[in-house]
Amino acid sequence: MANPLQRLAEYGQSVWYDNISRAVLRDGSLARLISDGEVHGVTSNPSIFEKAIGGTSDYDADIRRLKAEGKAADAIYESLAIGDILAGADLLRPVFDRTGGLDGYISLEVAPALAGDTRGTVRDALRLRSLLARPNVMIKIPATPAGWPAIEECTAEGLCINVTMLFALSHYDRVADAYMRGLERRVARGQDIRGIRSVASVFVSRFDVLVDGLLEKRLASAASEAERARLRALLGRSALANARLTYARFREIFAGPRWKPLADAGGNLQRPLWASTSTKNPAYRDVLYAEQLIGPDTVDTMPPQTIDAFREHGEVLRTVDLGLPEARQTIADLRAVGIDIEEVGLQLQTEGVSRFAADFAKMLRELEEKAQRLAD
Repeated sequence: MANPLQRLAEYGQSVWYDNISRAVLRDGSLARLISDGEVHGVTSNPSIFEKAIGGTSDYDADIRRLKAEGKAADAIYESLAIGDILAGADLLRPVFDRTGGLDGYISLEVAPALAGDTRGTVRDALRLRSLLARPNVMIKIPATPAGWPAIEECTAEGLCINVTMLFALSHYDRVADAYMRGLERRVARGQDIRGIRSVASVFVSRFDVLVDGLLEKRLASAASEAERARLRALLGRSALANARLTYARFREIFAGPRWKPLADAGGNLQRPLWASTSTKNPAYRDVLYAEQLIGPDTVDTMPPQTIDAFREHGEVLRTVDLGLPEARQTIADLRAVGIDIEEVGLQLQTEGVSRFAADFAKMLRELEEKAQRLAD
């Protein structure tokens, strides 16, 4: 019998593995996840590579060799990362072929320092596509204001884009618009759009981490039991409310009149991808976000611990579009106690971009130190 992970496909959801390292490539664990039909794609980010490269000895031989060739830390990192991405892409190629390009992707992010640089992002994305040269590689571009025109330009150039660091619902509208603009430009030039795929990575659990913290502060100074009950009722509800409203917006946009000519030309939906679906609060069910965002035309990128937990005891039902009135009321209730979900989303994006940039800079420092030690 199919396990819960495998059954998600019955509901139109793909599982992508939020992890990549030399270890999972060498020991066969990633290959098994793919061959068992539990995982249909892979995502990476600077933090994942920082842990893989800086926290293990798996890359030491290559680091020593690349240092001996005179390469600096950034060039060493890129060589290591591209090697892992190419190996992952090759493992996933059968999935890509079997699904007609729906799944089977692996993602690599542009340099985090470029989050505010549109032209730099476009140049880096085009360069990475040339280096990777695989049809099943997505380039990750953050959903910052500088990223929106970069998403449009790269889509117009035929790249498959994984839009990352997406939190605010208003930013989702800009991301969908950028994707459509890119496709429209290609159609206007008589170019094919059938092979272009994109996902919009909506980060989930971090909403509850931040909003619950704000609610706890208000609870500490609440003047009455009625006020405390009102605040407690909002704990753990912001993340799912925001994600479900984003999914509803996705359905609205991609069923609208603007999308129809693009669909007729062979355009593919820009699927919502649920990112950060591991549960951060131990008081919440460990598969809470994975269980509550199941539905058609979605991707859930799960880290290893969530993969294992969902395989073991995940409950599979269509849940992504349940309780939309309740989701809207949650957002209104949060606003009523002084928490604006759009402002929260903007704060989370700023913090997320900064954290990835810091992790990337830390990795380069550690890589340079390690390369020097190995060379001595």
